[in-house]
Amino acid sequence: MRRAATIAFLMALGPAALIPGAVEIVSAEPSAPAGGAAAGADAQPLAFAHCTGAVAAEAEARGVPAGVTDRLRALSPDADVAAAPQGQAEFVKPIWSYLDANLTETRIAEGRRKLAEWSATFDAIEARYGVDRFILAAFWGVESTYGSVLEDPGIVRPVLRSLATLACSETPRAPYWRAELIAALEIQAQDKGPPGPLTGSWAGAMGHTQFMPTVYQAHAVDFDGDGRRDIWTSVPDALASTANYLTAMGWRSGARWGSEARLPDGFDLALADETTERSIAAWKALGVVPIQALAEDGTATLILPAGARGPAFLLQPNFRIILRYNTALAYALSVAHLSDRLRGEAGFTRDWPRGDAMPSAGDVRSLQSRLAERGFPAGAADGRIGPRTRAAIRAYQAANGLPPDGYADAPLRERILASSETKP
Repeated sequence: MRRAATIAFLMALGPAALIPGAVEIVSAEPSAPAGGAAAGADAQPLAFAHCTGAVAAEAEARGVPAGVTDRLRALSPDADVAAAPQGQAEFVKPIWSYLDANLTETRIAEGRRKLAEWSATFDAIEARYGVDRFILAAFWGVESTYGSVLEDPGIVRPVLRSLATLACSETPRAPYWRAELIAALEIQAQDKGPPGPLTGSWAGAMGHTQFMPTVYQAHAVDFDGDGRRDIWTSVPDALASTANYLTAMGWRSGARWGSEARLPDGFDLALADETTERSIAAWKALGVVPIQALAEDGTATLILPAGARGPAFLLQPNFRIILRYNTALAYALSVAHLSDRLRGEAGFTRDWPRGDAMPSAGDVRSLQSRLAERGFPAGAADGRIGPRTRAAIRAYQAANGLPPDGYADAPLRERILASSETKP
């Protein structure tokens, strides 16, 4: 969680992956709940009681004792959680604003202090899991500002109540929340879990590095040897659990996430299609120069998150592992670049097109629908600019003699919406 729009605890996730292949979510949904009750949040107490009773019965059938499920049956819905925005904040704010918030000098300096304070722990985790300290510290910094928000009563909430509210709501994702709620009940029932009631974000993400309950069950570890998998108060447990998760997802020890890249004049932007992998040697042969040193035999895809006027990035397989934690490109770049800054590397060499006006979700839905009507399928008209929408924009640009960078600034959006141009 985070205040001031800087931590994954207060980000909104969602099921859509921004890069193909990124499908698993660790930290989830976090945009701070809006004040005030949602429509119907407490207008149907019988329906809520029926729902929580059904979940409790299912949990009991899986071995959760009645002493734990009785806590669920006694709950009332949390109106603030019910009213929390369910959209994905990373999709509607400029990527550079999100990065600016996560990559402050204060965050970098504090991260370096934490690296020094917990040096022996990082040594031990690196030795066991092969995940370098800088990427772990970056997850810690982005997810909870190195644990500082876990002490904020304005952010931390009872996990059972939050998940019960979401699981018993009339939303398409209710089954997902129900599974997380049952997992939370199972964790609460274990004597090797946390010493007290589960606490977390309004979406149920828990601890220093914001594990959802099902991910906690699968990947949390007791690294400090006290008999508990305590990701709330034990920094060693939290960081080692994150390393364990990354390793299980396929983290490549000793490899980078990728690098910012410099493109040559006249570069064929159609090659920056986000999906085509080439060796670093092949990219260099095309004139693409990684800012940080990358192994020649490694592979990478090329992406232009803000088109030809913004930074370019060569993304290697470890970047996809970051996306397994949170599928938003802005999030993954925040973690990746914070790890670089903690390592002592410089900031981006190319700035973002900061003067560009960002579209609303409604604007994006209109754009997606119009592209589809003209023969450029952009996926569901969901108001989110993900890989399929960017691919449709690139196809439209290429078909109409425009640089195919996949970025729709305001003039291009207006042209597409007013256009009768169809796919040849």
